[in-house]
Amino acid sequence: MTNDNASNTAPRLTGIQWLICIIASIGFAFDTYELLMLPLIIRPALEQLGGLQFGTPEYAHWRDLMFYVPALCGGVFGLLGGYLTDRLGRRRILTWSILLYALSAFGAGFATSLPILLALRSAKFVGVCVEFVAATAWLAELFPDPRQREKVIGWTQAFSSLGGLMVSSMARFVSSASLSLPTIQGGHDIWRYILISGLIPAIPLIIIRPFLPESPVWREKKAAGTLRRPSFGEIFKPEHRRTTIVTALIFACSLGVAFGAIQQTPQIARDLDEVKSLATPAAREAVISNVQQMQEFGGLIGRMILALLVVRILSQRKLLRLFLVPGLFVVPFVFLYPAVHSLALLKWGIFFAGLFTVAQLSFWGNYLPRVYPTHLRGTGESFAANIGGRMVGTSAALMTTQFAAMMPGGSAATKLSYAAAAVAFLVFAIALAATFWLPEPAQDRLPE
Repeated sequence: MTNDNASNTAPRLTGIQWLICIIASIGFAFDTYELLMLPLIIRPALEQLGGLQFGTPEYAHWRDLMFYVPALCGGVFGLLGGYLTDRLGRRRILTWSILLYALSAFGAGFATSLPILLALRSAKFVGVCVEFVAATAWLAELFPDPRQREKVIGWTQAFSSLGGLMVSSMARFVSSASLSLPTIQGGHDIWRYILISGLIPAIPLIIIRPFLPESPVWREKKAAGTLRRPSFGEIFKPEHRRTTIVTALIFACSLGVAFGAIQQTPQIARDLDEVKSLATPAAREAVISNVQQMQEFGGLIGRMILALLVVRILSQRKLLRLFLVPGLFVVPFVFLYPAVHSLALLKWGIFFAGLFTVAQLSFWGNYLPRVYPTHLRGTGESFAANIGGRMVGTSAALMTTQFAAMMPGGSAATKLSYAAAAVAFLVFAIALAATFWLPEPAQDRLPE
């Protein structure tokens, strides 16, 4: 079914609107850049900072903390950030969120202990969680034409996957150039350079974004005194309750696949025979980065497909199911066979796993602004993204490590891979079932 309610043509973008799109694209890319550092740096960081060995209970304990504590902090403070986005304005909260995660990213590279690294990763995660909610509300309200709005949000979010490609490319670069870079804490640890590189894409955001316009919808209501006060309780009133619960559940499943399965890939791939046979750590890290790049290429293609379809398919349920149905079978298979048997098959498998999973994250950026009014837009989006997605969804990483202890297999990596397959199948199935209760937006235009 096509979206016949929207006009066939959208107005041309002005110069300032193009600048807004460019800065939003950099912001979304930077979010992903920061989040996808963890799978690349967690094993070497735990081994070097904590002297922990992969496969031991101590290693699993700190790995779980690194995955879940930042998500827990991001969920709680991200929900507060969504409320402040409705209360204080989109642009102001965007600016402070960028400063928070840029400085945290830089500081993490100089961490001298695991608790310090955990604290800085948590602060960075809070900034990312707030930025996503504020940015999608801001973009949606800056482009009143429905067709133009859907295109802008869809295509700017597609750049999120470039963040993953950027961080994997950065990992490959520092793997080859680390010895020529300045020492950090007396050494040339690759993971430290990767963390510090998170400051680089933040620079244009910090310089330009404070000077871009505030959301005209929010600003006009605020000036006229008609902007209602946001409320956490209101998103659970009868008119919003179903939307709040179902979107939080499915968003949790979207991130559940990412954290419970896909982000476990670098740890699993390091135990493949083709990787272990490489002579140097730098060579092994380069291969792992290449696997990560294939996943990000898949995610990029998935986001592009979503951006093309979002203005053509009216039913939001059908649009989401286009990615859930194939993902239900493809992603578990990747971790049942290619991830433990073949590097070449894993690269292609993780490409499609990324395609069917990451596209769902773009779906939420388009969908959520359409189901909440102006004074609740940030609060409602934040509950779905941060409580549902960040807090509940990322706990799938913890579920995977717990399942791993019960799985068959001759190595810790094989057990982890089978557990990832089980978690992926479970959360895809829950999400697919929940789409039958997903509310369809009442109209193309944003609710007032």
